[in-house]
Amino acid sequence: MTAIAANLVWLFAEFGDDLPARIRAARRHGIEAVEMWGWRDQDLLAIGRALEETGVSLLTMTVDPQLQLTDPATHDEWLAAVRESLEVAVRLDAQNVVVVAGDARPGVSRDEQRAALVDVLGRAAGLAEATPVTLLLENLNDRVDHVGTFLRAAGETLDVVREVGAPRLRLLLDVYHSLVAGEDIARAIAGHADLIGHVQLAESPGRHEPGTGSTDWGGVIRLLRAAGYRGRFGLEYRPTVDTVSSLAEIERVVAAVDAPAGPRG
Repeated sequence: MTAIAANLVWLFAEFGDDLPARIRAARRHGIEAVEMWGWRDQDLLAIGRALEETGVSLLTMTVDPQLQLTDPATHDEWLAAVRESLEVAVRLDAQNVVVVAGDARPGVSRDEQRAALVDVLGRAAGLAEATPVTLLLENLNDRVDHVGTFLRAAGETLDVVREVGAPRLRLLLDVYHSLVAGEDIARAIAGHADLIGHVQLAESPGRHEPGTGSTDWGGVIRLLRAAGYRGRFGLEYRPTVDTVSSLAEIERVVAAVDAPAGPRG
């Protein structure tokens, strides 16, 4: 199951709000990497102990708090949050910290907002250079989950990553958000799979486990592997059944696509 990472916000919820217990449950199932969101309200010492005891790696966490990066007035506060989040990521040996653009600003041109976004992301990537951590810019849909968001599709988000041009900034390709946005994923990433730092999966519609809808997940995984992505697939969905049962279909699909060699990342 090395190609799978479990997002602990929604998976293994059978163990309550105890994130360390969820980490241990994931490891018992054979999962070697997990994800979390914000860190400010978490018991970081207990999480660190659970990661160390189990050998599970923390693949992603988020900058906390997330702000409206299209507005320069937020930049100093947000960069301070990036510094603190990077420090926590280093403590927990997290590989990546997720960032989002935030909402668009009514009455302000997209060019002006994009310039502000590119500027602050470049500065944040510079902070990450002093650490082993990579920043991941995530695409979010504006049709269902994030109405008003500035970056509305993976292709547009990838364009920003490319414009910033920093080695410590990569795309978090959220396939669920791309599906909701009606995006052609193959076209969105064509020629730039090297800029994909991580991929997350959930079914559309519903944001439930892959296999509860009509998405051809084998096709999606094959597309990403053929494009050159060799990393894990983060499972960020709301299970409709118990967690272990919900994992069965996507584990089968990923294993079938990756057989016999498996992921190399």
